[in-house]
Amino acid sequence: MILKNKVAIVYGAGGSLGSAVSKAFAAEGAHVLLTGIRSKSLEKVASQIKQVGGKADVFELDALSEKAVRTFIGFAVEEYGHLDVSFNAIGLQDKQDIPLVHMSLEDFYRPIEIAMRTQFITGTAAARVMSKQGSGVILSVTATPGGIGYPKVGGFGPACCAIEGLVRNFASEVGPMGVRVINIRSAGSPDSRPFTEAIANMGEVALDFIHKLEDDTMLKTLPMIKDIANVAAFLASDKAGKITGVTIDVTSGTTSALNYTAAQIPF
Repeated sequence: MILKNKVAIVYGAGGSLGSAVSKAFAAEGAHVLLTGIRSKSLEKVASQIKQVGGKADVFELDALSEKAVRTFIGFAVEEYGHLDVSFNAIGLQDKQDIPLVHMSLEDFYRPIEIAMRTQFITGTAAARVMSKQGSGVILSVTATPGGIGYPKVGGFGPACCAIEGLVRNFASEVGPMGVRVINIRSAGSPDSRPFTEAIANMGEVALDFIHKLEDDTMLKTLPMIKDIANVAAFLASDKAGKITGVTIDVTSGTTSALNYTAAQIPF
C-alpha cells in the first residue's frame, strides 16, 4: 500500500472524480477525510470505502470559505496528527457550448473566480501545515483546454490554464520545505457524471460527441475515472517523490496533437 498511514483530504469527494480518487487513496492505505457541501453523497462514498476495509470520515465543508477551510485543517491536524495529501476536485459551475461573443461576463468569469479562490484557499492552508512537517502533496485537476485551444468552453478553459499556472508558481515556493504541488490534466471520462447524464438525456447525440473526443486522442480511447484516480494515488505517494511543479497529462495524448485524421498503420 503506497499511501499507508497517510492522511488525505479530498474536497468535492461526493462527485464522480472526487469519490473515485477518495477510493483510490483509501485502497492504498490512506485515511481519507471526505469533504463537501452535502453530507449525503459523502456518506455513500464513506460507506463504500469502509465496506472494503478502508478508512474514511465525512465532514460538511465549503471549500470556498477561507475561514472554514483553515478551521477544518487545524482540527484535522489535531485529530489525526498530520496532513499528507490535499486534493481539490470541487465543481467550477462552468457554462459551456456557448461562443465567447455570446456569453455573459458573469458566466465567463464564474469558473475562473471559483477555481482560483478554492485552489488558493485549500492549497495555502495545506501548505502551512505541510511546510512545518517537511512533507506533503497538494493535487489539483484540470482538463484538455488547459493545454490546447478548445472552442465553446467558456471560462472553463482559462480556469484550467490558471490552475496549471498556479501549480508551477506555488510548487516553486513550497518545494524547499519538502511540499510537492502537482496537477492532473484529464481528457474527460465517459463514466464521469457529466458524460453519463448527457448520455441519459441526449442519447446518440452525446455518444457521437464522445466518439469525436475519442477520435481526437492518440490512443483512440478516453481515460476512465479509475485511470485518473490511479494517477492521483501514485502522485500522492513517495514513489513520485521527485515530481512537482508540473501538470501530468492523462488525456491519451490529446493535448500533444489532435489525432482525428490518424488511422491505425497496417503492418
